[in-house]
Amino acid sequence: EHALCPNGREVASSFSALFPPTPPHRGWEGPGAVGRHTAIGRSLGRWVPVAVIRMGDKPLWEQIGSGFVQHYYQVFDADRSQLGSLYIDASCLSWEGQQFQGKTAIVEKIIGLPFRKIQHSITAQDHQPTPDSCILSMVVGQLQADEDPVMGFHQIFLLKNINDAWVCTNDVFRLALHNFG
Repeated sequence: EHALCPNGREVASSFSALFPPTPPHRGWEGPGAVGRHTAIGRSLGRWVPVAVIRMGDKPLWEQIGSGFVQHYYQVFDADRSQLGSLYIDASCLSWEGQQFQGKTAIVEKIIGLPFRKIQHSITAQDHQPTPDSCILSMVVGQLQADEDPVMGFHQIFLLKNINDAWVCTNDVFRLALHNFG
C-alpha cells in the first residue's frame, strides 16, 4: 500500500492521502516540486530522481496532474466561484482567445460565463513534467451547459508547486468547434 523512496521516507500510494477532497486554502497540496527531480519533504532537503518515485503504475507527475484535473472539474461543476484557490495573482487564462491575468480576473471570467449549470466529462488527459519542475496537463473532453447540446473542449494547465501547494499558473481553454464554411 505504500511506496518507499530511496531516502527512506514513506509515500502513501493512496491518492486521497495526497489530495484531500476539500481544497486547501490556496492551491492544491501535493508531495513537493515535480520535474526532472523532486523534493521529498522540505525538511529532508534531499533530491530523488522522479523516475523512482512511482505510486502504483503511474509516475508521480501523472498522478498529480490527473488529481488536479479531477479536482478542478469537480469544483467547476459544483461551484465555479471556488476555483480561485487554484490560481495565483500571476496566473494567466486564455479563454476562447480572450486573455485574463491574475486570480481575480480569471475567477470573474469563469463566474461570468453565461450558464447556470455545467457538467464536464473527461475523455482523455496527458501529463508531462517540465524541466523547471512544473507539470503540463492537457485535457480533452465534453461539456454540457444548461440544456445546450454537448460540445467538445480542450484545456491545458501548467501546474507549479509553490509553498507545498500546486497552483495553475497558465490555463488555456477552447471549445472544439469547427467552422468549415
